[in-house]
Amino acid sequence: MAYDPGAIDATLAAAVGDEPALIAELREAFLNSVRRGLDGLESARDVAGWQTAAFRLKGLAASFGAVRLMAIATEAAGGAVQDAVVLRKLRRAVERL
Repeated sequence: MAYDPGAIDATLAAAVGDEPALIAELREAFLNSVRRGLDGLESARDVAGWQTAAFRLKGLAASFGAVRLMAIATEAAGGAVQDAVVLRKLRRAVERL
């Protein structure tokens, strides 16, 4: 699956137009939300909490066109709680946003 670093900015530009300051502010808010979503996964201790956090992260990623993050969050939702491999993939995807 290809990573498109411009997808998030393109999604934001489509929503707010040519407003670089607003795009930067919304991008930062998105990244903060993604980090909180990842924190939610890392702190989940049961299947329900893990799946809820994964689906929230998936929905957030989908809303902003972060396709790779969405795919990994989907993988997390179907996997084991605290899956170290999936968490590593998620951290890496977040770092690349």
